[in-house]
Amino acid sequence: MNYQDIVIGEAEYTRINDCLKSFLRESQGKCAILVDRDGQMLAKQGFTQNLDTVSLSALTAGAIASTQEIARLLGEPEFSVLFHQGTHDHIHFSLVGSRAILMSVFDDRTTIGLIRLVAAQSVDALASLLEAPHLPPLNFGDDMHGTVAAELDRVLGVEK
Repeated sequence: MNYQDIVIGEAEYTRINDCLKSFLRESQGKCAILVDRDGQMLAKQGFTQNLDTVSLSALTAGAIASTQEIARLLGEPEFSVLFHQGTHDHIHFSLVGSRAILMSVFDDRTTIGLIRLVAAQSVDALASLLEAPHLPPLNFGDDMHGTVAAELDRVLGVEK
């Protein structure tokens, strides 16, 4: 599938992080990572210091892509939730609209039921932030360096 680039402004980024913080507070999860369908991390909250969040993001997108193919083979339009149970830590994935994935890590201090309930609410809030119309990415064409330099000069008020 071909997904459009996600352009997030500062205000939306703040709201996304607030949503992730709320998700963790209400679900009692350890961390939450918002990933686009291409595997790029959009935001993260919680205890992520000891995690390779870049690799987790890429692998999350891969896991969802393979699960979507399984759904297709079974005649399902999609599987919107994926859960992996470990010995100590567990992972829950939820699709966020058509553009992103909410990945959360949690342990036995909470339950999968609570994670699923709060994730469903958070997914709706995140989807509305990500699906809102944004400015398209700038297209600089072939002379990207010169165009970028000229645009920076214009924005910064540098006269030549």
